[in-house]
Amino acid sequence: MFDAESRLQSLKQMLNHVYDGMQLQFGFRLWDGSRVPENYPATALACFVADEGAVAALIRKPNLVTLCNLWAAKRLDIDNGTFFDVANARPKVRSREFRKTMNKMLAFKTAAQFAFVSRGEPWPLENIGKDHQSDGSQVENKANIAYHYDVSNAFYELWLDKEMVYTCAHYHDWSDDLDKTQIQKLDMVCRKLRLKPGDHVLDMGCGWGAFSCYAAQNYGVTCYGVTLSEQQVAYANDKIKRLGLQDRVVIELKDYALVEGSERFDKVAAIGMMEHVGLENFDKYFQTVHRLLKPGGKFLHHAITRPGGSHAARTGKKRPEFAALTRYIFPGGELDYIGRTATNLERNGFEVRDVESWREHYMRTCKEWHDRLLANYDAAVKEAGEVNTRIWLIYLAACSIAFQRNNCGLYQTLAVKRVKTPTDLPASRADWYR
Repeated sequence: MFDAESRLQSLKQMLNHVYDGMQLQFGFRLWDGSRVPENYPATALACFVADEGAVAALIRKPNLVTLCNLWAAKRLDIDNGTFFDVANARPKVRSREFRKTMNKMLAFKTAAQFAFVSRGEPWPLENIGKDHQSDGSQVENKANIAYHYDVSNAFYELWLDKEMVYTCAHYHDWSDDLDKTQIQKLDMVCRKLRLKPGDHVLDMGCGWGAFSCYAAQNYGVTCYGVTLSEQQVAYANDKIKRLGLQDRVVIELKDYALVEGSERFDKVAAIGMMEHVGLENFDKYFQTVHRLLKPGGKFLHHAITRPGGSHAARTGKKRPEFAALTRYIFPGGELDYIGRTATNLERNGFEVRDVESWREHYMRTCKEWHDRLLANYDAAVKEAGEVNTRIWLIYLAACSIAFQRNNCGLYQTLAVKRVKTPTDLPASRADWYR
């Protein structure tokens, strides 16, 4: 058997080889306090490895499940930077090219020395169920929503804007702050829906009630919002009372598909809700809106998408990083692609009137959320625990980077319940961008 010191020296050799061969832009700090390269500055960007069990775990199972558990347990960490810094510090030599010249004997020797080392503890995400498609039932929908949104209202207050909007903001200028951009988004949705006094509006997946309250206050409409998060309902109803909107806003704990009646609403807003319904339930989602909307009524569909040409879009199989996201953060989640969204709208009785990409807006929104959570790290740990805080940080950073690299998109699609006559839409969109 190899002793701990020989394992450590072998690992250092291998990391030095990787650092030089790939021309890495970050170094390593190991559990004994040493750095790789040996003279690497203590103030520079580095990956910290807390124990040799983490190395053994990565060698035996080099996948995202292992990485997520080690990160959540703080057995892997980043010194002097964030995920954004690591993502931007791309190696000058691609891994595919490095493998051609890699010292395979050194790699084998290092792996062999850690082969029988315990993976160590803790392993905090191990008991979370495996990723699977949502069956669309009320029970599973409620469980999935509660898993993500009922962490703690106070936790979300630490990093969302003052109105508690948990969807993509809209920037008029890239320097706008988060509070301003979220109000701009709410107002843009109101303008796209052409809200006017007397309208009855369904806020489908209403979150903490920001859109319903804003629309009622500023556009004179009556709003009915539904969510499956008990904490969101409690927060929203407190807000409604505080603002004196009890006669114009009602928010209930209810599955969107169980909203009663037909042709009840003049307008429907679904802002960041479709991601939760699951691939097999897309038709039910559109059919529910169609049932509830009056003829000629307007539907604002706001959703994250994947590229239509991606492997996941073509095959229905999730990329490993998205499977990790839906396992640890958004159970039951799934993304559409914009071509299928438009097709499904038309198949289910809608006329598509406008499609607008907000990809760069969501890149910035997620980055702001990440930075605000990181700035309130200690308070977040006290409120939701360190595992949740660290997993939310990696999720927000990964989402921002996915939008930056065009692996995800965000579209607002305006549709009208199909009629055989001209709509009441004006000739121009100019007033949207006043």
